[in-house]
Parts: sequence; C-alpha cells; structure tokens
Amino acid sequence: MAAPILNIGASEAEVSAQLCDLVISKANAAIKERGIFTFGVSGGSAAKFLCNGLPQASTDWSKWRIFFCDERLVPFSDPECTYAFYKANLMSKVPISEDYFFALNSELPVAEAAADYENKVRSVFPEGIPRFDVLSLGMGPDGHTCSLFPGHPLLKEASKIYAPISDSPKPPPQRVTLTYPVINNAACCVFASCGASKADIVQQVLEGKSDEPLPAARVRPTNGEVIWILDKAAAGKLQAAL
Repeated sequence: MAAPILNIGASEAEVSAQLCDLVISKANAAIKERGIFTFGVSGGSAAKFLCNGLPQASTDWSKWRIFFCDERLVPFSDPECTYAFYKANLMSKVPISEDYFFALNSELPVAEAAADYENKVRSVFPEGIPRFDVLSLGMGPDGHTCSLFPGHPLLKEASKIYAPISDSPKPPPQRVTLTYPVINNAACCVFASCGASKADIVQQVLEGKSDEPLPAARVRPTNGEVIWILDKAAAGKLQAAL
C-alpha cells in the first residue's frame, strides 16, 4: 500500500489542468492496453475542474465508461443532481454516448436505486470487485468522501458495491455511494482540492494519527495509487512536511 502522492499547483487553474492531464493520460493508456477506460466521477469542485478541461482532450470517447462515485437521489431537474451538471457541461461538449455515462435512476426508492446502479456497473464489471482505472474523489470540510461520512455505519460496509444512504448529514439525505472495497480496489484514486479553507482538513487527512481516520484518509488502494493535487493554499499546513 503506497503512500499518497502529493502534487502542488500554483493556482486553481493549475490544479484543474493537472487533474485533467492525469485523467487523460490514464484514459489513453487504458484504452491502448485494454480497449476501455473506466472512470468514477464526483460532484463539487472536481466536477468543475473536469468539465473545464476534458472537452479539449484528445481521446477516444467511445471507449470511456463513466460512473458516479456517489450521486444524490434527486430528479435530473434538481440543481443538486450531479449527472445533470455533467450532462450540461461535459456530455454536451464531447462525443460520448449517454449509454456510457451511467445515471442513477432517481425514480426508485434509495435501496432499489443502489441495487439498480450496481447492475449497471456489472454490465462493465461482471465479476468480482470492480477495479476502476481512475476514481476522481471529492472531500468535504468534515473529511468525508463519496457519501461516506465520519462515524457512519457505511464506513464498515464490506459486501455491497454501491450502498444506499438515507440519513446523510449533508443534504439531500438520500444518496447512493461507492463503498471502500471498490474504492480501495481502484488503480488510481485522485483528490483535487483548492483554497485555504481546505488547509486544516487536508492536514488532518494526510497527517492525522488518530485511531479513527477520517473517511478521506481511508482511501488507500491496496494495489494502486492515491494522488492529491492541491494548490498552495490548500497545502499550506503541509509545507513543513514537503
């Protein structure tokens, strides 16, 4: 289990560019090697970074298969819908089929929506624990990632690929999320964070010594890498260790 890799950018624009360059590099390598690239995306600032940079990429979009690391159980018309953001800001700009950008069925109850989404994942990963080429993960101010929150029972979920959550401490309360067996089976997990407001939680996640590590600190692929792309402000309290 390798230690996290830290990349420090001078600005938010540089962090965005580094994230997109990494994803494209991994995508094109996977396509060349296996003819397919499997990618998990999140909302928040990472979504904005990806949608800013990926439309300019040189890649075979027909080989991409995109899933959500987590998604909110809301209609596509809701501003909280991550799929709707990607549809407007990425899918409308690149030649990727909607069939290959897998949406959550928000019309189902949350447990059924999670099971249905797992079936969609199984169309690409029919057996075993899925191994994504890249998971683009976000991190909240409490150290959560995906919809895995500090102290929540889902931190211990070991059998489901995607799990329902109906009591998210961050609204909306109903969501579907990847679980750690899948996250930590990925070939590459990448976080991109910017701003001084993230400096304390970045330090806690990357340098924390507690018996109960924060959810983002539990992202440690057993046969892969975890990469943090930070601007100078977000990395400010790590500088002594760099």
